[in-house]
Amino acid sequence: MPFIFSRGHVQVADNFELIRLAHGISAEEFRSRPYVYTIINTNSPLQLDVPMADGIIDFAIAGQVLIITPFTLAGAMAPVTIAGALTLAHAEALAGLTLAQIVRPGAPIVYGSFTSNVDMKSGSPAFGTPEYVKAAFGAGQMARFLGLPWRSSNATASNIPDAQSVYESQMSLWGALLGGCNFVLHAAGWLESGLTTSYEKFILDIEMLQMFAEVFQPVGATPADLALEAVAEVGAGGHFFGCAHTMERYRSAFYAPLVSDWRNSGTWADDGAKSATDRASGIWQSTLERYVAPKRDAAVVEAVDSFVARRKAEGGAPPVT
Repeated sequence: MPFIFSRGHVQVADNFELIRLAHGISAEEFRSRPYVYTIINTNSPLQLDVPMADGIIDFAIAGQVLIITPFTLAGAMAPVTIAGALTLAHAEALAGLTLAQIVRPGAPIVYGSFTSNVDMKSGSPAFGTPEYVKAAFGAGQMARFLGLPWRSSNATASNIPDAQSVYESQMSLWGALLGGCNFVLHAAGWLESGLTTSYEKFILDIEMLQMFAEVFQPVGATPADLALEAVAEVGAGGHFFGCAHTMERYRSAFYAPLVSDWRNSGTWADDGAKSATDRASGIWQSTLERYVAPKRDAAVVEAVDSFVARRKAEGGAPPVT
């Protein structure tokens, strides 16, 4: 589902028209179900500025998805306690939700959370912290209390795709996934508290996301899973490398890593001693080299290009002030 910035009525209307043209549907069909989403950030504490309020109105009228997300940093624009920050964020989310339902009862809403803390020495945002995880758990509970789907994030304050970026991202993802999120925004590639992105970090995050997906697969408890016959076949003091049970399953028994290198130190060193970041760099470069753009419907391309050309000639949407 595409994302559209809420940057004023005219810009949103132009983007809605582009989506409609791309799908080849009428305006009525577009309003009949969600095709796009936007993020509505409150201007904490306790403010909903004009572009965001306009966005709520535009998306609610069109029946498109609003992810209403207070951006609250404990100790800065929210109380220094996690409970206080969550209380403030919940009140702000309810304000946006109420406006949307006034405009169009039943307008699709996702409860968004982005509560963390600041570094009290510098004032800089901090992500992937224990406080971030606790806030995610709390926000997930509040979303379920309202009966709404919940958006969380994969966030880090690290400036480069290093060990800090990975452990902070993994902490964030534990908060999101164990908190029961329905939608992870900024799921891959985030760096520097969202000010930059990185191809290497994107690949490292894909590895983490795939591993989390594998963690959440059921273990299984069928007779074949319990493998009692395999234990009897191998017996005391044997090994399972060549038994029938292993040979039937070894190709797909375990998660196959995208980035991780499981070779011993000597083999790894002989092959260039590449770090995970080095390997991730090679993966994204080879992926882009192999990329083939999907075919596009010529009529859709013509309709979209004509609309863009016309709106440029008309001067486009005015800037939002």
